[in-house]
Amino acid sequence: MDHFRCRLAATIVAAQLLVAPAMAQEEEQHSMLTIGAGIAAIPSYEGSDDYRVMPLVQARGKVHDFSFWTRGTALYVDAIPDPTGTGVDFELGPVVNVRLDRTSRKAIRDDAVRLLGKRDAAVEVGGFVGVGKTGVITSDYDNLSARVAVTKDVAGAHGSYVVTPTIEYFTPLSTTTFVGMGVSAEYVGKKYGRYYFDITPTESAASGLAVYDRAGGSGFKRLNVNLSAGKSLSGDLRKGWAIFGVAGYARVLGKYADSPIVADAGSRNQFVGALGIGYTF
Repeated sequence: MDHFRCRLAATIVAAQLLVAPAMAQEEEQHSMLTIGAGIAAIPSYEGSDDYRVMPLVQARGKVHDFSFWTRGTALYVDAIPDPTGTGVDFELGPVVNVRLDRTSRKAIRDDAVRLLGKRDAAVEVGGFVGVGKTGVITSDYDNLSARVAVTKDVAGAHGSYVVTPTIEYFTPLSTTTFVGMGVSAEYVGKKYGRYYFDITPTESAASGLAVYDRAGGSGFKRLNVNLSAGKSLSGDLRKGWAIFGVAGYARVLGKYADSPIVADAGSRNQFVGALGIGYTF
């Protein structure tokens, strides 16, 4: 199970890969599905300066105008049906995320951080609200959206809440090519920082890292920026095969970046990259 969780963790940073094809669907198409798979290079843990190459799987679709999509290990379901054509799209619905950071010792490349011990998988359950607009700048098919997700760990791991505001923009350059950009952040509760970033005296003695007890307050933990692009292999992004790529940068912030697992054993600068292939039905 730990090996499976490590593989699944790779999808956390490759979430942008499957968004834009859905944006370019024909207006009269009320149901669709895009499934993608590929590989991603990600930090071995949040705040690491070592990287691992992992497989990824993502999906996005809609059933009778009710949309759903994955964001890494998170699943979003929009309970408000999509509007027809250009216009404003309001979003509201549930979200579930499985956080797999440091759930396997084998996934951690740094010896000192590995000696801190593994963490339990967190199951974060909550909801999101957002608004989007199709037909903004470049065409009737580009899309600008903003949403906020609020979740709480119900599995007894970090036991805290996570607030994730996100802004995304995607535009097709033609019927075969799209580009996009996403900016997001994570605001976490005090238990989150204690669980993942604090180091107790016992853990310090085992790992050689300094004792750290200042990550317990709530605050913004990380800022993320992702660029994505896709190219149809079938001549039309709205159907058939397409290849996707994403490059991203994340910055661990404030007291979380001052933790020895980041400042001494890792880096506050986090880079990601992924390549994938998808099929739209």
